Amino acid sequence: MNGRPIQSSPETGTRKPGNSPQQWYLYSDAAHDPFYNMALDEILLLEAENLGRPLIRIYAWDRPAVSIGYVQHYAAAPGGGKYTVVRRPTGGGAVWHDCDLTYTAVVPAADPICKLSRLESYRVFHRAVLLALDKFGIEAGLASDTCGPVDRATMRCFVTPTRYDVVAAGKKYAGAAQRRTKTGLLHQGSIALAAAGGRRELLVKELLRAFEKQFDMNFINFVPEAALLERAERLTRVKYATGDWNQNKKFERKNA
Repeated sequence: MNGRPIQSSPETGTRKPGNSPQQWYLYSDAAHDPFYNMALDEILLLEAENLGRPLIRIYAWDRPAVSIGYVQHYAAAPGGGKYTVVRRPTGGGAVWHDCDLTYTAVVPAADPICKLSRLESYRVFHRAVLLALDKFGIEAGLASDTCGPVDRATMRCFVTPTRYDVVAAGKKYAGAAQRRTKTGLLHQGSIALAAAGGRRELLVKELLRAFEKQFDMNFINFVPEAALLERAERLTRVKYATGDWNQNKKFERKNA
């Protein structure tokens, strides 16, 4: 497996002109329960260095769900029992997963994208989302630097735009949350299906094209080994499906 990082400029996180396009992994996943979805993302982050190249995972949810940010109050995800609630390994606000497209980007620590600042790394991924939405006639942009502070313990993602979220005509179409570790970067994104008139497969197609254009790369298929999936299943049982993880106040911001 070729782990050579792309060459990049700090402004974009993409390779310099004249170099061959990089190859990223594309993990076209199925629908899973909310707890497994988050566990699998964490395992992929742990394996980022071994992957040797960035990976995009496209996946779905097997039920209506709400994911809450790492430091959020559990009560930030109301729903009267209609939605299954899971705490993400990333920050950000509460996200309803019933009418959205979710994707994950996992980037090894050696990749130039990981050299970008936190906000710049959000920006480069959301520029790809802008390219995809443009195909549907949506003249979206990135939320401005003048966005005021938000209480992340209670915020709801598609209600409270923050810096570099994707917005159009005052409506938020896409948001994301990240986590950085010594192994790499985990970027969990959500795009409203309304952007494509509810046509999920078409939105996936345009999003992947946009990623290829934004990062000047090509996708190759990723097939996970059985051992990786077994680790995700175990992490689901011992962490993400437990009340200790999802409801424990030690994860909530102090004095929020």
